Amino acid sequence: MELRQLEYFQMASRLKNITRAAERLRVSQPNITVAIKKLEAELGIQLFDRSQKQLSLTPEGTVFLNRIEMALRNIEDAVLEVNDYKQLQKGTIKIGIPAMMGAYLFPKIFSNFQKEHSHLDIYLYEEGSIAIREQLERDELDFGIVILTDASSNLQLLPMSKNQILACVPPAHPLANQKSLSMSQLEDCDLIMLKEGSYIRQLVTKEFKKDNTKPKTVLESNQIETIKGLVASNVGIAFLLDVIVKDDPTVKAIPFAEPLYVDLGLTWKKDRYISRAAQSFIDFCKKNL
Repeated sequence: MELRQLEYFQMASRLKNITRAAERLRVSQPNITVAIKKLEAELGIQLFDRSQKQLSLTPEGTVFLNRIEMALRNIEDAVLEVNDYKQLQKGTIKIGIPAMMGAYLFPKIFSNFQKEHSHLDIYLYEEGSIAIREQLERDELDFGIVILTDASSNLQLLPMSKNQILACVPPAHPLANQKSLSMSQLEDCDLIMLKEGSYIRQLVTKEFKKDNTKPKTVLESNQIETIKGLVASNVGIAFLLDVIVKDDPTVKAIPFAEPLYVDLGLTWKKDRYISRAAQSFIDFCKKNL
């Protein structure tokens, strides 16, 4: 049994798709297929139920996955710890960040951190807050700069700021002069929503349901400048954080009658080994944010 086989099996199990697992691991699809079949032959069991369109684990496969995930995590932590001793001045940090914060919050953080720690390599992964928190749970990222609200108890949280979600309407829109808006006022409006995996989308959708209002979504995008441009062009109404639209003359940002707030901050997995590179980022954020 090889470590590579276990890693291939783990990724295929997470993504429920051999092709996507191959893309994520940057290997060919046949390599993963062959490795998993050899693993099944060695164990004498079938790990995957291949009778459905989507790859799914057999009961035996589920038990095996639960066991090897802990083993692989321990191996990864051991490698990180050894590398800390071997390469005191080198390291990598993998950070997940939503598009909304990536464009406006992270550049300043990154530039200041890089000045102090130019020897470290930083890799950014752009996803929604919910998706990033899930990737942290699966040990695919070191950190997430995300919305902390309703985060798992398995994650360590470092709050940075409290922000308000605002309804952004075109300056010439009939609602533009309103001081605040209710969900019912938006029922017949064309809406531009963030994509699935965004906590803001999830929260706004929940508020619509509470109000028994059915929103009319005409577009979905995670590109913030695109969304703002669409709002300014009178395509629809969007929901963005106050920090994004502050002093922007192209849109009119209006709070909700019952204000919606979210907490932004840094988060990481509690039980993971924290490398020196990762600890330097935590210390920087505590000091500066």
